[in-house]
Amino acid sequence: MRKKTLTAAALLAAATLTLSACGSSDGDSGEPIAVVSEEAGAEKAATALDNPFEKPDLVLTDTQGKKYDFRAETAGKPTLIYFGYTHCPDVCPLTMNNLAVAKKQLPQDQQDELRIVFVTTDPERDTSAALGKWLKGIDSQVVGLTGDFDTVQAGARTLGISINAPRKDDKGQVVSDHGTQVIAFSPKTDGGYLLYGEDATVEDYTADLPKIIKGEKP
Repeated sequence: MRKKTLTAAALLAAATLTLSACGSSDGDSGEPIAVVSEEAGAEKAATALDNPFEKPDLVLTDTQGKKYDFRAETAGKPTLIYFGYTHCPDVCPLTMNNLAVAKKQLPQDQQDELRIVFVTTDPERDTSAALGKWLKGIDSQVVGLTGDFDTVQAGARTLGISINAPRKDDKGQVVSDHGTQVIAFSPKTDGGYLLYGEDATVEDYTADLPKIIKGEKP
């Protein structure tokens, strides 16, 4: 695995965030685009954190319309979390498909053990039903969560992921500002000890998931 090791504090203090459009700019004001943030000049697929993140206190609604307490439901489970939205035309579906393809390389028992959680940054449009339909085409085992935007934003912030409420830009396009990091939590400590950027590939996740399942550093 391509990796580097930083403390969480150093990572957040040193990261230089840049904004780039996630989607086409074809002028169709009805089509949403995303503006995403990433570490400028980052060359590594993952960052191993010396001081892992605590799991965010997120109590949201799953695709069945039921309450889902992120901490309680994923306690002691290898867990990956990603914040994005279903209308995103490229980065979000690419990231989720990469995770799904890599997951399918695992033995069935490990697939069942792994928790992949997708939290929408656009809860007004991403209802439970909408999330369920979208995720069904990716991996039916992925947990989709929606709910109050302020709750989602606060949870993401504890992981160093920036999210802004969906808005219309000066061209009338719907824009969602959100970080593209994937955070992996250890089943041993429940700490978020690995951070993946949007450049992480299927091969990166395929190589790393077996060790993440065991709570080891790849």
